[in-house]
Amino acid sequence: MATHLFTHRDCLFHDAGPGHPEKADRLRMVLNRLEGEAFSGLVEHNASKASRKILELAHTDKYLDSIDASVPKSGIVQLDPDTFMSPGSKDAALRAVGAVCDAVDLVLTEKKTNAFCAIRPPGHHAEPDVAMGFCLYSNVAIGALYAREKFGLQKIAVVDFDVHHGNGTQAVFESEENLLYISTHQEAPFYPGTGHASEKGKGNILNIPLPSGAGSGEFKKAMTEQVFPALKAFGPELIFISAGFDAHVKDERANMNLTEADYDWVSKHLVEIAAQCCDGRLISVLEGGYDLVALADCAEIHVKALLEA
Repeated sequence: MATHLFTHRDCLFHDAGPGHPEKADRLRMVLNRLEGEAFSGLVEHNASKASRKILELAHTDKYLDSIDASVPKSGIVQLDPDTFMSPGSKDAALRAVGAVCDAVDLVLTEKKTNAFCAIRPPGHHAEPDVAMGFCLYSNVAIGALYAREKFGLQKIAVVDFDVHHGNGTQAVFESEENLLYISTHQEAPFYPGTGHASEKGKGNILNIPLPSGAGSGEFKKAMTEQVFPALKAFGPELIFISAGFDAHVKDERANMNLTEADYDWVSKHLVEIAAQCCDGRLISVLEGGYDLVALADCAEIHVKALLEA
């Protein structure tokens, strides 16, 4: 299995302001870990910029116009209580979407291929007409819709193990029967307050909220008893992972207790399911993770699992 890395230095120039947890050092730490002998088989690509037409797959014209109008010439502008833009933010966000779409192009045209998109800003909170939760564009949702439009795929799945519910991805998917969204996350009222088990869309949404303080046992039970069987039953032609590593015990922005071993375990299982269902076609996209060392440790383990597929 060939593994490809999609990223771009423009993603470093999104600045959410002093003290903001979604900072460029997150990406620097991840990329630094993906160097050296263990990652000699990782093929790196510079991400392209997504076009307006691609963004329109998941976002309204009014929203895209508002983002364009919000880009400051200098300084920082605030879009919501925790989402900000700097002069470099739009280009970073366009490269983030572009990375995912570039990965789609490669994974769906080359056999036995998977990919990791090391990008920022993250995307799974961005709704069709709302920026929130550090997110500007719905990276993974756009990638899924792009794969469907360009390659005619009928069944696409997203597994989101970020500690926060991906309300943006769900908002795009919930009326689309052939797009499956599965999320494990810390239960509401934890941010963003969505992701209740009762939210099922057209039967294509599976939310598994985990209690505050949950650790390996609860996470593995959710994956083994609900996530993996649902994914296999759906039979996807392509699997995306919204790879947030902020459920780690060291990440102070949440109250979950996962470790590197848990991310190793789930990554290997998802790779195995991709091999069974869709010839290994899997695209993993970086979402959250705010303890820099834990983020780098988990991303390293996660990408090794992709390389070992």
